[in-house]
Amino acid sequence: MLFGIGFFYLSRKRPSWMKQLIASGVKKEIGEELAAKHFTPNYNPWDQRLCLVPDSDLFKATREGRVSIVTDQIETFTETGLQLKSGEHLQADIIVTATGLVLKLMAGLTLVVAGEVVDVSKTLTYKGMMYSNVPNLASAFGYTNASWTLKCDLISGYVCRLLNYMDRNGYATCMPRMNERSVKTEPAMDFSSGYIQRALDTLPRQGSRFPWRLHQNYVRDLKLIRYGRLNDGAMEFRAAPSHRSHSMPG
Repeated sequence: MLFGIGFFYLSRKRPSWMKQLIASGVKKEIGEELAAKHFTPNYNPWDQRLCLVPDSDLFKATREGRVSIVTDQIETFTETGLQLKSGEHLQADIIVTATGLVLKLMAGLTLVVAGEVVDVSKTLTYKGMMYSNVPNLASAFGYTNASWTLKCDLISGYVCRLLNYMDRNGYATCMPRMNERSVKTEPAMDFSSGYIQRALDTLPRQGSRFPWRLHQNYVRDLKLIRYGRLNDGAMEFRAAPSHRSHSMPG
């Protein structure tokens, strides 16, 4: 995890150098011609997600001729495969459609609070799992620069802690309350991937500082989410009707 974090931040700080470093590694694996043709994207490392090749198995299979790679654009589907814009035709028994993804938060459900439909794009994400002024709702959203499940694991643990805290204190609702006017907003993600860019207008935004800020850093989140305070001043708690109401200032 530490290696991955370091790799990500170095890619952000010195993108040209890291791009050359990655390209040189691929050249050693499959040769300069194939590397230049198929593994030289027009974006920098971590502008989009990186695909890792554990133990170089893909490169080994390519060298041995058991795998071939084609980089092109699809013109159309045919009865027997794919017609490419270059004029080449690819025979295919099975086609896995992995392009044109439409990203939908929480599967695109309609969120309603007190009879009013919530426009999620107008909310701020709280610790990457809840949404400003929306009560009793958390969803798992993983890292874009590391294993997806690392963040989901932290979120699951946090929600369990939050529920236990509410049970002990007789609270019925919890809600991240956004009252800080000084917090500036920005898109939740800065990836150039098409599926991210197409969905930005529908996703919640992030703020300029914690807890409205997405760090994309497991070590930092480990401290702030797994061991951080639940009653942090931004989370508002309200008691069940049979208990005395109490809320924390935002």
